This record gives sequence, C-alpha cells and structure tokens, in this order.
Amino acid sequence: MGMVDSPNGNRRPKKGGRKQRRIGFHLDMTPMVDVAFLLLTFFMLTTTFSKSNTMEINMPPEQGEVRISENNVMVVRIAGDGMAYCSLGEEAPRRISLYDPADSQRMALSGELRSLLREQTAKNRKMVIVVKISEKAKYKSLVDLIDELNLMKIDRFSLDDYTDQDEVEIKRAV
Repeated sequence: MGMVDSPNGNRRPKKGGRKQRRIGFHLDMTPMVDVAFLLLTFFMLTTTFSKSNTMEINMPPEQGEVRISENNVMVVRIAGDGMAYCSLGEEAPRRISLYDPADSQRMALSGELRSLLREQTAKNRKMVIVVKISEKAKYKSLVDLIDELNLMKIDRFSLDDYTDQDEVEIKRAV
C-alpha cells in the first residue's frame, strides 16, 4: 500500500526554525500490477476465439470454353422480391418462394426449393446450377443458397451476372 515517510515524525517545526522538509511518498505498485494481470488473463481465457467466416470458391481455368448441353443447365434467378425463379434449359421459369413462409426469422430456404434442387441433381448427375442474383436482392440470399448447395453436397454450380434478359425471363415465370 501507500506509505508516507516523514523525517521528523509528528512534531511540528518551531516558528522561527528551519523550513519544513518535503515529505517523501512511496507507492507500492505490486497489488495494482497483480490485478491488471489477473484481469488480462481472465479476459483472454473467457473470450471465444471466432473463426473467420469464409467460403472456398474454386475458379475454373480461363484458357478455354466449357460447353454444356442446355438440358444439363438449371438457372436459379434470385430477384429482389424474395422469390427464386428456377428454369431448366429453355422452359419458362418456375416461381418458388426463396424462404419458408412458416419460418418467421428467414433462416432456412424453402422446402420446395430444396426438394427441386435435390430432385433435379439426382435425376441428372451432369447438372450444373447457374445462380444469378439481382442487385435488388439481399446478399444474405446468395450466401444462404450457396450454403444449402454445400450442405446438399452439390458442387457443380456457377455464379453469373444478372442481366436485362433475366428480367424478361422472370416476367415469363409460371
């Protein structure tokens, strides 16, 4: 703790005598250092170390063009209205709710979309899913869809630009 050193004890100097000497003060910092290190170790041990949320994306080589039959391509367009528009080849897109309406927190993709993806990839092992997302849609929708594809172990998917032609295709939706 703190301690005061006084050279003349509790006596007061006489009126005409010498000036009073300055009192020395010594502060023991050991307890404060102990508390600081205790708090430091407490916070280091009780905080959780979070892993960075990253997604592994494999980019195809840019050397050549890859040709795929239209019957092997399923396009999933995500518009800003919370709907997904799925089309296989040249057929008109099907309008499917992106999230399950019963899920108030919008955490899981709709069962209809999930079953469609599972069914189409089970039918055709060469199926490639092309995902296109509108600028009006939320980024979370894209991340949720890619997470769902990874959970279903569908690794043949591609991301593509959303164009004006996609808007025209959405208007053809059933």
